[in-house]
Amino acid sequence: MPKIVSLFVTRLYRANLFEFSNTLDAAELENSCLSIAEDDKAGQKWCKENDFPGYTSYASLDDLGWRFPIFKDLVKLLDKHVAAFVKDLQFNLDGKKIKLDSIWINILPKGGIHTSHLHPHSVISGTTYIALPKRASTIKFEDPRLSMMMAAPTREAKAREEMRNFVFVEPKVGDVLLWESWLRHEVPMNMAKEERISVSFNYAWE
Repeated sequence: MPKIVSLFVTRLYRANLFEFSNTLDAAELENSCLSIAEDDKAGQKWCKENDFPGYTSYASLDDLGWRFPIFKDLVKLLDKHVAAFVKDLQFNLDGKKIKLDSIWINILPKGGIHTSHLHPHSVISGTTYIALPKRASTIKFEDPRLSMMMAAPTREAKAREEMRNFVFVEPKVGDVLLWESWLRHEVPMNMAKEERISVSFNYAWE
């Protein structure tokens, strides 16, 4: 009898932000994201100069946990989720730690997209979702082997999820998604009239 096993598995972590503790006011977090975006002139300028749809604080304020108490509380929750994911990944940390490197706000308006990218210089990347109106964008993950499938046929339309070249994940408000930072991903066009608000972050090995 033939034996087929899976090798080199790509892991995706998904949980509710409040899985470990319910010590954060979700409404206050959303209002803080909107308030920071309104006040962050440097971030607005960067988005305009780089044709970035909507708003991101990535290039102006990526240390939110140090600047704002509500984000300090958020980081405490994220630390617990990342610790659980790191345990699952069975890393040998060699006496070092996986620590928060950067955290930033994303506000995506109707018609906005985040093109395909990965996160170099970090180990774990992720997003937690603050506001997701109906028809808001999913997040799309790309098989990291795709560029090496030089002469391979496409997958069947109803292929098992783990066999597909692209996987679309539909998050919910309050979800935390974590993945290894080398995993290429994108946010397709937001078709909702309302803004899609999320907070993204990177953890590094230090």
